[in-house]
Amino acid sequence: MLKKVSNTLKQWFNGTKHFVKKQDRKTVITTVALLVIVIAWGVYYFKSNSDLSVLRFWESGDKKIAEKTINYINDNGLASSTASLVSVSRESGLIKIKIKIGETEFDSYISKDGKFLFPTVINMSEAEETEGKNTESTSTTSAATCDELAKTDKPVLEAYVVAACPYGLQMQRAMADAVASVPELANYLKVKYIGSADGNTISSMHGEEEAQENLRQICIRDEQSDKYWNYVSCFIKAGDSTGCLASSGVNTSTLSGCMSDSSRGVAYASADFSSANTYGVSGSPTLMVGSANIDESGFGGRSSDAVKEIVCCSSNSEPGFCSQTLNTASAATSYSENYSGSGSTSSASCN
Repeated sequence: MLKKVSNTLKQWFNGTKHFVKKQDRKTVITTVALLVIVIAWGVYYFKSNSDLSVLRFWESGDKKIAEKTINYINDNGLASSTASLVSVSRESGLIKIKIKIGETEFDSYISKDGKFLFPTVINMSEAEETEGKNTESTSTTSAATCDELAKTDKPVLEAYVVAACPYGLQMQRAMADAVASVPELANYLKVKYIGSADGNTISSMHGEEEAQENLRQICIRDEQSDKYWNYVSCFIKAGDSTGCLASSGVNTSTLSGCMSDSSRGVAYASADFSSANTYGVSGSPTLMVGSANIDESGFGGRSSDAVKEIVCCSSNSEPGFCSQTLNTASAATSYSENYSGSGSTSSASCN
């Protein structure tokens, strides 16, 4: 490189002899040589002193912005517990930070000037890569009669609901009555919940109060399963969560820990939401057995007997309770002290 520069300088000086005096040429060449030496020394010094490198200054600036962001999150109560900084890096022109809240770590992003915080981002390239891939595992079928249902040794009827939906409450009432009549049915039934999760926060179609009740029921279902149906049977009467926690014997300390720990409650909820998304569930209630979307009207509507019929029609070998007839009346919608009531319907849903 230096030889090329030297040759270029010689050509330039040889072509301008008539304009530049000989002693001036020597002065310029000497000056250029000194500049080359200074530049070479500077490159060597910066390489041997990493703390002074441009990359080091860049990283230092990113870390200061990251620390300022963590302070902002904590000072403004944006996290359920104190947030701490795990790491800082650059990704696609943004400052990427890994944050730890409780025992869970999250990736977030900050603009280079430190003005904007992006708690989550959507990677559009990943979305494009998944388009067109085989979606056979997420395909669903519809079943409105007993003959249309695939048979398995241990079917599980899943009802997707949200806690404040009048028709979701109706389906929970039908299932709770079925369990009260035949306790063994609890092994064949599961209520799942519809919503979305963003970091350690979940949301639901009817707002924050419903989202928290969804989370409460999810935590009871997954950590105190023996109390779940007792709690639901009480809650569907008047929506009194405090009174129902006491009457159903739920351990409130365990429940509180679950709801505040994103690695428990939010993780359970996220699994429900992922399952709902897999099958394209959007309405409350939606019934599924495996990958079959059930039209309950073909089995007697939203009644405890219809719940039993769906389970029995999905079984390779019918359990003993299949010979029993449960309540065939449609369960009441919304909150109700009684199993059935006026205005009951077997088709409406919350969307």
